[in-house]
Amino acid sequence: MDSDSLPVYGLAVAVVLLLIFIYDRCRFSELNSIPALGPSGALSSWFGAVRFILDAPAMVQEGYQKHKGGMFRVPLIDRWVVVLTGPRLIEELRKVPEDELSFDHAMRDLLQVKYTFGIDAQEYPYHVHVTRNHLSRNLQVLFPDVYDEITHVFRTIMPSDQGGWAKVRLYPEIVKAMCRVSNRIFVGLPLSRSPEFEALQQQFALQVVMRASIVNFFPKFAHPIIGRLLTNTPSSIRRCMALLEPIVEERLRNIEQSRDDCSDKPNDMISWLIEVSDKEHRTLRSICLRILVLNFAALHTTAQSFTHALFFLAAYPQYSTPLREEVSAVIDQEGWTKNAMTKLEKMDSFLKESQRLRSTTLFPIMRKAMRPFVFSNGTVIPSGTHVVAASSPMHLDDEYFESASEFRPFRFSQREDDEGIKDPQCLLASTSSNYIPFGYGTRACPGRFFASSVMKAMMAYLVLNYDISLEKEGERPPDEWFMMNCSPNRKAEVMFRRRRST
Repeated sequence: MDSDSLPVYGLAVAVVLLLIFIYDRCRFSELNSIPALGPSGALSSWFGAVRFILDAPAMVQEGYQKHKGGMFRVPLIDRWVVVLTGPRLIEELRKVPEDELSFDHAMRDLLQVKYTFGIDAQEYPYHVHVTRNHLSRNLQVLFPDVYDEITHVFRTIMPSDQGGWAKVRLYPEIVKAMCRVSNRIFVGLPLSRSPEFEALQQQFALQVVMRASIVNFFPKFAHPIIGRLLTNTPSSIRRCMALLEPIVEERLRNIEQSRDDCSDKPNDMISWLIEVSDKEHRTLRSICLRILVLNFAALHTTAQSFTHALFFLAAYPQYSTPLREEVSAVIDQEGWTKNAMTKLEKMDSFLKESQRLRSTTLFPIMRKAMRPFVFSNGTVIPSGTHVVAASSPMHLDDEYFESASEFRPFRFSQREDDEGIKDPQCLLASTSSNYIPFGYGTRACPGRFFASSVMKAMMAYLVLNYDISLEKEGERPPDEWFMMNCSPNRKAEVMFRRRRST
């Protein structure tokens, strides 16, 4: 090939790729009956996609105000996404079976599962069964371990002297705490406190989001190339296998030797995964992959939610006193138990109100149409289209929450009606058609009960042992947005002072 012809060939390839990209976007012309935000042309819609990257909250809020109770669409780089608004459509979406509007396939696209986890983790999700059943069922007996890890990690990362205030860069320390506490249940001591294991889990969880986001910036035909270039899953699994091999292999040997007598096996996630897995997946690699996936699911979203709540507490330190009084009264009566956490009604409400105002994503509910689907209002969703539900605009709507834009930490603590019956919808872990941080319906987050118990225990420990404030009172650190994802400020510092009495 003549060197002078290289620019011509390069231009030709670029034009072909551009035409393929335009054709790929034109496939979504079937969505023309659904109102679009911004330009809707194959090329002009890219301006809307850039706007969504830079200012998704304002864009979705605009769509919600214009089309409340209905639906609209927003452009991403490689597709249009249909956004549902209001409880009626969310309730309708909840009832649609997986083979019509699929959660699993939407997650495959969003997280680029083929290149971040591998399809095996989603096609054989026995870790979800373990989370929904074994983890929830065993939390009562394992709660002393949770509390022990909370006290250990916070004594490590928080100021120990009683002489004055100390600054703590909050988000990284909360990620560390959440990683240690979760893995005390997942893999047990001493590995849960291993700096190498902790770094692996944090890095893998963060890299999944980063790599999936990068892949999704490219058109679909480029995903296999970009995905394989970026994937770090094989190396992460190998690192995890090196750390977990002695533990897992010993468990497998003990099971083989003891046969039916498993009474002495450790009560943790590794044992539960081995127990429910079939012969093909009862391997070191399979167990390690599930531990990585569970850490991804548990680590950053829970740490973000808890950091948001601590920022609210630091911005409104006057609420520390009623929370502290409630914790003291309950712990004096119940001790540090799982049952005690269920009686922290003000604490539960504080965390739920924080989540209402600061969900970690605009779209906690997401589905992919596996074939054409028609909503009750006659709107047709073509096969392959992503359908989501907008959370933040609904959570900030006065129709569903009185004075919705205000932070009212105890709005959910009045749990009884006039007949003294407690309303389960007031609980942090509950979901409804107008409160969806954990999703809604059968595909709601299976680990939300564990997450809510851990967050309440961590907050209870902190309010008993520390005064918490911001250096500039009332100035809550600004959130960090990237597309539909909301993270608490990663660099913001919070003031902590060890209390002289608890």
